[in-house]
Amino acid sequence: MEEENKKACVFCHRDDNQVPLVQLRYQGRVYWICSQHIPVLIHDPAQLAGSLPGAENMAAG
Repeated sequence: MEEENKKACVFCHRDDNQVPLVQLRYQGRVYWICSQHIPVLIHDPAQLAGSLPGAENMAAG
């Protein structure tokens, strides 16, 4: 979800009425991720390919 006004998790697409969301900025854009999927961003960011540009090339932490 690349729309800055769309507040939904980039992974599961649930919104802030369903789950707590954390805002992140990447490449000058605003994205949202829920607390359940922050580990995906940290440990296996390639799963976010198609949702975050270049995620397939991010190194896992």
